[in-house]
Amino acid sequence: MDSLKEEGDVIPVFSMGDDELKFDDAYSEIMPILALKNTVLFPGVVIPITVGRDKSIKALQKADKGDKFVGVLTQKDMESEDPSPEGLHAVGTIARIMKILKMPDGSTTAILQGRKRFYPGIFVENEKMLEAEVNIIEDQIPVKNIEFNAIMSTVKDFSKKIVELSPQIPSEANMMLQNIKNNGFLLNFIASNMNLGVAKKQEILETSDYMAKAHLVMNVMNGELQLLQIKDQIESKVRGDLEKQQKEYFLNQQLKTIQEELGGNPQEEDLNKLQKLADTKKWPQEAKAAFDREIIKARRINPQIAEYSVILNYLELMLDLPWNEVTKDNFNLKKVKTILDKDHFGLEDVKTRIIEHLAVLKLKGDMKAPILCLVGPPGVGKTSLGKSIASALGRKFIRMSLGGLHDESEIRGHRKTYIGAMPGRILQSVKKAKTSNPVFILDEIDKLGKDFRGDPSSALLEVLDPEQNSTFHDNYLDIDYDLSKVMFIATANSLSTVQPALLDRMEVIEISGYSLEEKIEISKRHLVPKQIREHGLKDKDVILTSQIIQFITQKYTRESGVRTLDRTLAGVMRSVAKKVAMAEKYQEKLTQKDIISALGPIRFDNDEYSKVDIAGVAVGLAWTKVGGDILFIEAITSKGKGKLTLTGNLGDVMKESASTALSYIKAHSTSLGIDSECFDSTDIHVHVPEGAIPKDGPSAGITMLTAITSALKNKPVKPFLAMTGEITLRGKVLPVGGIKEKMLAAKRSGITEIMLCEENRRHVEQIPAEYIKGMTFTYVTKMDQVIENALGFLVF
Repeated sequence: MDSLKEEGDVIPVFSMGDDELKFDDAYSEIMPILALKNTVLFPGVVIPITVGRDKSIKALQKADKGDKFVGVLTQKDMESEDPSPEGLHAVGTIARIMKILKMPDGSTTAILQGRKRFYPGIFVENEKMLEAEVNIIEDQIPVKNIEFNAIMSTVKDFSKKIVELSPQIPSEANMMLQNIKNNGFLLNFIASNMNLGVAKKQEILETSDYMAKAHLVMNVMNGELQLLQIKDQIESKVRGDLEKQQKEYFLNQQLKTIQEELGGNPQEEDLNKLQKLADTKKWPQEAKAAFDREIIKARRINPQIAEYSVILNYLELMLDLPWNEVTKDNFNLKKVKTILDKDHFGLEDVKTRIIEHLAVLKLKGDMKAPILCLVGPPGVGKTSLGKSIASALGRKFIRMSLGGLHDESEIRGHRKTYIGAMPGRILQSVKKAKTSNPVFILDEIDKLGKDFRGDPSSALLEVLDPEQNSTFHDNYLDIDYDLSKVMFIATANSLSTVQPALLDRMEVIEISGYSLEEKIEISKRHLVPKQIREHGLKDKDVILTSQIIQFITQKYTRESGVRTLDRTLAGVMRSVAKKVAMAEKYQEKLTQKDIISALGPIRFDNDEYSKVDIAGVAVGLAWTKVGGDILFIEAITSKGKGKLTLTGNLGDVMKESASTALSYIKAHSTSLGIDSECFDSTDIHVHVPEGAIPKDGPSAGITMLTAITSALKNKPVKPFLAMTGEITLRGKVLPVGGIKEKMLAAKRSGITEIMLCEENRRHVEQIPAEYIKGMTFTYVTKMDQVIENALGFLVF
């Protein structure tokens, strides 16, 4: 047999009654054998087969001429064309030939009905066909076995569900299965028609125990049922999705038709409005081309898909950006200077630079905006100065805080393909200002972060470069935007953390701390009126004289800026507001007693910072991020082995200054009047108070020298004297930085005399005379001059 033309579930089937498997046929002892390739014949089942091999045709012809019975065995090797007896399975089915048909194509088709199982005995030698002795296997089907009946009930349920879930099986198959009353035939029928391999079908055929056979069939059906259920779930989901899409499409088409009948499509109207705005907007040709390209795309796509809203947001951003829109600058330079002076007292360098820029702009008509960087301690008015500059120029003001910023996308934006993408904060701020030439404050540029998401300071290189920012590229906008007209003003407390390449692109203007006189003037002009307004008071409710403001500044604040002073004045105003609200009697002109009552005990006393009357203590001057400060350096000697101990959380440079000072003293001990032998028997301990605060730098060199010499000579340093300067082993005194901050700190602390390097004279001369009124300055070039001035004896 060449092949079995299995039609699946359309193979003809016949209903069997209860007695249909009880065949009482008479079979001959030797029977022709028919080998099947691709299927297994079960008792009671009718199947059509197409016969092609000569031995198979002759076996059918012989059986048809005789008693019409033939033994059917399935061959083990499906590829074999002439199987031997050993190549056939050990159990088969006796079949009755019901019909032999000659087909139009010349092939022979036989319709066979399985009768009983058998196993072949001795095969007869016959070259024309296979013949063998037939041994009948009698099947005993359980009748009153509860477990068997329960399994068969489950098999029937499974078969019903399989028919329902299989679209290729006609629904009539269920009725046919219900009409099969014989459980043995039902198992054979199901096994024959299930999609199983030949080996599995042969295993079911060879199983004589009907309980085991029922279990085998039930397990196979269970697996098939699960597969069909999963397949049905998948198809239902796909069908549901398709139905949903079709429904949405149908509803959208209906909605579109209704909108057209009513007079318009909302999405189309939105796009038309955007197009009208674009037609009247002044922008570069590149921007117009990008807009036209995107709006054409928006008209083509379905408004319900996500990309439509992305394109719409992009088009709205392009229209909101002020491409060529600028505000007119105020070229009345005198008026600009008046506004700057009114808003901020001092800060002459910054004001001069702004006036110079406006002067060039007025003469030339077009000029790239300067990129300034204001560096100074907190509270000196760097940020508020930007707002004042914008007001003076008649420009819009934008402030962007960079403190803690660590994502490059905050500057450049995200590509619009990402969900939730936005332009960078630079373009967002410009859009908010609605002008291309605002004053843009980049606040706290020294506090930019950096991590795996990128380096924002590197992204700012393009923004702050006058040669590049005319073609600034934002990832979201994806076309160049001109930032050259924007006046960028960066602020920082320290330049040490600013990237060198970024620092190179900015014009640095240092803003030092305010003097006492400046603070008094700022308080009278700005802080006191502001606090009176904010606390609901009137000018007549409180009067603060210059002497009282000076008292508050000196006794309750110690800073370079005026933030603490502002908060302290707010405390005074709260005290007055309480009295006014409670209708208490009080003196409007406040006295020192009233201030102490409102603010509590005095927090700072200048005398304790300036009075030095014991040997080994010298006062130095230091520069910090919050301005200048005075620094006590203490030295003490004790019996020992010449050991030098340094404490007070000192940095390497400061430790080296102490070692340099001691080496110089040892080398010049004779001229200093110090016994050289005492260095071997004396330990020296140098301490700088406030040990929790790290200290470093070379400017304490002459102070270290003075303190150690004072301790060794047991001679106190001149009172009310402070000093700053770097020392060398050659005995030279070198200049240091931060002179203005240090001088103002000395003035605040009550120091009356300052000693510093001769080369720092020019820095002192730049300080307004009123800020250092009452102070004397001693300029030195050599270390022996320091000792002579500080300790009052000549060095030979």
